[in-house]
Amino acid sequence: MRSIWNGAISFGLVSIPIKLVNATESHSISFRQIHVNDGGRVRYRKVCELDGEEVPSAEIGKGYEEADGSIVPITDEDLAQLPLATAKTIEIMSFVPAEEIDPLQMDAAYYLAANGATAAKPYTLLREALKRSRKVAIAKYALRGRERLGMLRVVDDVIAMHGLLWPDEIRAPEGVAPDADVTVRDAELDLADALMATLGEVEMTSLHDDYREAVEALIVAKSGGAFEPTEAVVEPAGGQVIDLMAALERSVRAAKASRGEADGERESEAEGEGAAEAEVTPIRRKTRAGAGTRAGTGAAAPKAVGGKKSTAASAKKTAASAATKKKTTTAGGKSATGKSTSRTTKTTAKSTAKTAAAKKTGSGAAASAKKTAAPRKRTSA
Repeated sequence: MRSIWNGAISFGLVSIPIKLVNATESHSISFRQIHVNDGGRVRYRKVCELDGEEVPSAEIGKGYEEADGSIVPITDEDLAQLPLATAKTIEIMSFVPAEEIDPLQMDAAYYLAANGATAAKPYTLLREALKRSRKVAIAKYALRGRERLGMLRVVDDVIAMHGLLWPDEIRAPEGVAPDADVTVRDAELDLADALMATLGEVEMTSLHDDYREAVEALIVAKSGGAFEPTEAVVEPAGGQVIDLMAALERSVRAAKASRGEADGERESEAEGEGAAEAEVTPIRRKTRAGAGTRAGTGAAAPKAVGGKKSTAASAKKTAASAATKKKTTTAGGKSATGKSTSRTTKTTAKSTAKTAAAKKTGSGAAASAKKTAAPRKRTSA
């Protein structure tokens, strides 16, 4: 990797020659400005406001603008004469626990590489001292025309430096917090904890920029002439949360489902364990066949026949009750006793059906005889 700055680490009386290397890089896709009609490049021209002519880079300098609009020219020679002890030195001032550094102060990150063979021993000494102390070093350094604050820590076997903002560059969060008094219940906090536990674990190396990949695919498609624009699906913006508890519960279920944790499987297992331990008491119910079934035996109690109920209907109900018994027999279902009972029940049903038919025939003949006898009585009178 190419170094962007050469200098030394001042560690008390120890000086460690180092090279500053960028530890991060931007993968964002940049675009050029073009003329829409013909695709020609549109460039920025640096033009002097006084004479209207374009100015080359060699003739461009620095200047500070006063409140009244006047310009005070500042040259590179003027800046080079300023006393800046950290111009070529990263000066370590103190060592503090890493927890004392506010992440809001974090800026750009760099790797510090040992510059030369003579730097290997003091570089390793500082690295191992940072490891053993479990602290970070606070230092000052100068880069790109200004003095900066930095934090040195160990990453694998390398000393890394994070640029830090100065304390007066961190704005106070005045007027940012909600003004209204809000009370959060313990049940809501419990659900929030459950959601955090479900979403909290993630491999940082698995995260990637989906939008950049989509832009790259768009460029490839358009360069090949096979691009077909599609309407993007935009989800509606979230409104006011009416039921916070319900939203948290749905979020927890969705997070578990995305990770393959099915609550239904867990609940069914819990229900199965509870069913194995619980004692089930059967409830006596009347069957639709109209016969009272005795608990445990399945035998149908005979029902008194009313004036309008036929014996054949009662026989059919008895047969249906016997069929119900056959279906609810114990795990083999085909024992000799079950078969014998089934045959006996069928025989009884057939006999009852024949008796009912005979009674029906007899009652019909009696009714016919009464009708015939009535005219005879009128005639004799």
